[in-house]
Amino acid sequence: MEKISYKLEAFEGPLDLLLHLISKHKLNIYDIPIVTLVEQYVEYVRQMQESDMYVASDFLEMAARLVYLKSVSLLPVYTEAEELKKELQGELIEYRDMKLMAQKLSETNTPGFDCFVREPIKMDIDQTYRRVHEPEELINAYISAAGKKINIPPPIEAFREIVVKKIVSVGSKISNIFSRLKTKGSKAKFKSFFSDASSRSDMVATFLALLELTKSKKIIVSGDGENAEIELIDSKIGEVSEEWNE
Repeated sequence: MEKISYKLEAFEGPLDLLLHLISKHKLNIYDIPIVTLVEQYVEYVRQMQESDMYVASDFLEMAARLVYLKSVSLLPVYTEAEELKKELQGELIEYRDMKLMAQKLSETNTPGFDCFVREPIKMDIDQTYRRVHEPEELINAYISAAGKKINIPPPIEAFREIVVKKIVSVGSKISNIFSRLKTKGSKAKFKSFFSDASSRSDMVATFLALLELTKSKKIIVSGDGENAEIELIDSKIGEVSEEWNE
């Protein structure tokens, strides 16, 4: 194969360079001799570097790709090489066809080819609104457009979830915990305080009560998981319950 000339040309990308090498050395794009193509491509990139030309990363990436393709093609079982070769061949054919179409379009392009201008046409527009609406429809449209700015009372359904839910105070739970611990000999399982909770609010209040009693050193928590226990160490509620009942 003829050695690459030292007169280096500029290419738009690695596929453009590969097409140039295939065309110059009359290679078959449908059956590319990878070994020969790799040598020519790598040699060209090397000359670009020696000439202090800027070598874009995609040129180096293609060089690495071709070297890898050459390596796997030398293996006894080269199924991967065939797949990589078909992939590269498809990219080259697609790039070649796009270049041909771009050339044909550029040949047909003439000044004003993609520019169409006409004189503006004066149009008489009647802006009279002629639709007829029911009063209820107008009210709903007004509420929809201005409802966020005017004070419209929320519907009754908005309060239903708040009204029906029972509010459980932390203070009542503190008193309940003291009573249970005194009844059960100052000790009880941690999870037993949640077994009779009737709602999420009940569970949250119980948990907060236990935290407050632990913080004020009225009880201690020992053990882990299922074996965790609550032990009463100060039987006087004092100001703890009163603070949470306020």
